[in-house]
Amino acid sequence: MTEAVIVSAVRTPIGRSHKGTLREVDAFQLARTAVTAAVDRSGLPVEEIDDLVLAESLQGGGVIGRYVALEAGMTAVPAVAVNRHCAGGLSAVQLAAASIRSGMDRVVIAGGTESLSTMPRVLKSVPPSAGEPTAWMSPTHPETPRAPAADMSVTVGENTARLAGIGRKEADAWALASHTRAATAIAAGHFAQEITPVPLPDGSEFGVDEHPRAGTTAERLAELPVLHPELDGAVITAGNSAGLNDGAAALVVTSDGYAAAHGIAPLGRVVAWASVGVEPERTGLAPTLAIPLALERAGLKSSDIDLFEINEAFTTVAAASSKILGIEETRLNVNGSGCGLGHPVAATGARMVVTMLGELRRRGATFGCLSMCAGGGLGSALIVELL
Repeated sequence: MTEAVIVSAVRTPIGRSHKGTLREVDAFQLARTAVTAAVDRSGLPVEEIDDLVLAESLQGGGVIGRYVALEAGMTAVPAVAVNRHCAGGLSAVQLAAASIRSGMDRVVIAGGTESLSTMPRVLKSVPPSAGEPTAWMSPTHPETPRAPAADMSVTVGENTARLAGIGRKEADAWALASHTRAATAIAAGHFAQEITPVPLPDGSEFGVDEHPRAGTTAERLAELPVLHPELDGAVITAGNSAGLNDGAAALVVTSDGYAAAHGIAPLGRVVAWASVGVEPERTGLAPTLAIPLALERAGLKSSDIDLFEINEAFTTVAAASSKILGIEETRLNVNGSGCGLGHPVAATGARMVVTMLGELRRRGATFGCLSMCAGGGLGSALIVELL
């Protein structure tokens, strides 16, 4: 069978939205930076690229992938935008791999981009005859009392804590580990090779993740108020939630035969993947279904996986998956994840693949599994093998 291999993987640094360094850099420029760097690192001419699959979730629609292809001088690359909310970047890699494995394409760029700093504000009248339009965001699912469409801290964070028996101290402990591990990795230079700097409007460059708080302590996290004090046993705070962030990531995926014919040494192989749907109020538990399904499709067991990353939309998600699937903390989120490192929504899945390949290589390990929940009762997982 034709295998899908990753020959280039790169990301931008992750910025804090609204007040961070990337606040004036939109999702289009972030994507162009990541895509251009990924192509440059692959050494492939743009004439060899068959398609570009780019995820976005909050940028207002449009085919952002095609826009970026044109800006990057890839006029003949058709491109497509995909939206699976938080799992969009992971889905982009899956779609690229599927196209390669089916033999329809030879070279596909896959990635994701998000700028919460510059996301559009949408106005809508409901119904149209209501008069003055009001602020509106497209919902991920039909609203229910247990699953508010506009408040993921309840739909994902609090519900997951309740369903999996995760308390405030445990959620905060995961937050502390996430910030500490991310800050430690940055200080050690573990991300240096995977990051491409972003040009800024003032002519300077931004090249280091800025979301992790190296000075975070258990005491400071414990002092933060819960977001929903009206809920019995509430655990979610700003400290154990994912950040609001800006960033992009891109990978070049080819067939193993194409890579061999062109003398390219692949970074890794896309082994298998799976996406699942659950009731929206159980969104945070979706990785506990997606991961076993992806492992089954790969013909692997959990014990075969050297490292996992389960995105911390809220730390209760990673904590619940660890508890339910029996994944030791020594194998999970070793460089932090959404809480500490940041979560530029549609870019995160692709960023996770980029970071996983680098960490597997640094450790001399083989298999990595990436997973995340996504708004609307979605979950996705992908397994890669270092080559």
